Amino acid sequence: MSDSAVQTTIVDETHTAPTFAELGVDERIVSALADDGKTQTFAIQELTLPLAMGGDDLIGQARTGMGKTYGFGIPLLHRLANAEATGVRPLDNTPRALIIVPTRELCVQVTSDLEIAARKTDVTLAPGAGSGASGPKDTGTNRMLKITSIYGGRPYEAQIAELQSGVDVVVGTPGRLLDLAQQGHLVLGKVSILVLDEADEMLDLGFLPDIERIMSALPTPRQTMLFSATMPGPIVTLARTFLHRPTHIRAENANDSAVHDRTKQYAYRAHALDKAELVARILQADGRGATMIFTRTKRTTQKVADDLAERGFKVGAVHGDLGQIAREKALGRFRNGTIDVLVATDVAARGIDIDDVTHVINYQCPEDDKTYVHRIGRTGRAGRTGIAVTLVDWDELHRWELIDKALGLGIPEPAETYSTSEHLHEEMSIPDSVTGRIVAAKPARDPNETRETREDREPRKRSTRTRRRTRGGQGDDAASAETTKSETTKSETTTSTTDDAEAKTSGDDTAEGTSKPRRRRRRRGGANRATAGEGSGAGSDATPVAAQSAPAAAE
Repeated sequence: MSDSAVQTTIVDETHTAPTFAELGVDERIVSALADDGKTQTFAIQELTLPLAMGGDDLIGQARTGMGKTYGFGIPLLHRLANAEATGVRPLDNTPRALIIVPTRELCVQVTSDLEIAARKTDVTLAPGAGSGASGPKDTGTNRMLKITSIYGGRPYEAQIAELQSGVDVVVGTPGRLLDLAQQGHLVLGKVSILVLDEADEMLDLGFLPDIERIMSALPTPRQTMLFSATMPGPIVTLARTFLHRPTHIRAENANDSAVHDRTKQYAYRAHALDKAELVARILQADGRGATMIFTRTKRTTQKVADDLAERGFKVGAVHGDLGQIAREKALGRFRNGTIDVLVATDVAARGIDIDDVTHVINYQCPEDDKTYVHRIGRTGRAGRTGIAVTLVDWDELHRWELIDKALGLGIPEPAETYSTSEHLHEEMSIPDSVTGRIVAAKPARDPNETRETREDREPRKRSTRTRRRTRGGQGDDAASAETTKSETTKSETTTSTTDDAEAKTSGDDTAEGTSKPRRRRRRRGGANRATAGEGSGAGSDATPVAAQSAPAAAE
């Protein structure tokens, strides 16, 4: 980069990192960090804090887990807490600092870290500043510094309400930030500090056009800080376009690899049908603490989590098919120790900052060397040691060779390994007595076991209730008699005259007048029945009989 200065600092083993107080950080921030057990700086923080607190643009490049969040977060909070002295625009409840991150999980993590550091920091609002989009005016009062997170998967209403109530720092993902800015709820015209965290990941996820649109809406002059583990071409172009004479800081030794030296790395060639058993045994290794298992697909993530849960492990899952609330709950349970195994896709390879992760297992070979670095960067953080295990299937050998060559791991051909292999148990410190589950399966039934037989139940008492079928309000006997009577009547009417039929019909009417009405039955020859019915003076019940007697009389 032609207009950037490359600062190279070689740190020997005897160097003692300065404290935050020694670097001139605001005492309120120093006190809050001390309460959380943080007093000494990491290399990236030691190099970036003096420049960033002075308002210079910079590019920070360091391996994952080296404290990049506080490398930009502490200078940002320091400048806002001393806005007048550091040249920040007067605070008026609209955002003065904007931090753009690639994933929701990283957004939550960065917000949490900044809230810890700003716990005791108050700010003074400019006289006449509004308390939001439509709130009352403040008159130079003091209040605590406000930080909010803006990301997708959450309702708009709550985030809009927070913006309207007044905020100083906004941490968000590009899509939701752009949506709220276009709706007029997020005011970008007064931002004085911009931070792009994990810029290379945003490039991989396709957020670069959205980032350029957001940066074009920001005012100038402003301070811009860009942090990235790698510097691909498009990120360099972005820095040249939007940064003003940035200082490029790379906080590592010249001979350092892209991964932590304290992380032991193993690669095994494993069969797909034996991976679940193999992982279950690694999870029972001596000294195993919190463990993260990475997969390539959402379906595999859930399948592995369900299998391990069935084997008795305390496991959670994080992948794109889960809702945002479910993902946050799983991460929260992993952080507080309720579960000690987390199965996740690469969406969780960044943004999960848990210091005591002892093992990282790549259930499937990563896509490339950058993904590999970020996956195993979840362990060996903050000076701790860790173990990274990669399971390579036969169809993934070529991909693994490229990763090994790019990072110089020295494991081009992983050893063929099964869950019962001796070298696996030896390298992972797995006791010989363990099996693939920690919850015993259902015990087999002893053939000599005598089982008590239950007493036979008493037979149910038969119901004494009788049911009778009825037709037209009459029982079966009455219906049968009625049918026989009708057939007899039909036979007689074929040899009688019309007058006899009418007389019989009249007699029937007289007889039925004292009993229930007889059910009307259909007969063939509807036309003749209709004619007979019209010419007959008999009642409706006599119509079928008259209709049948008319043809007989004609014969």
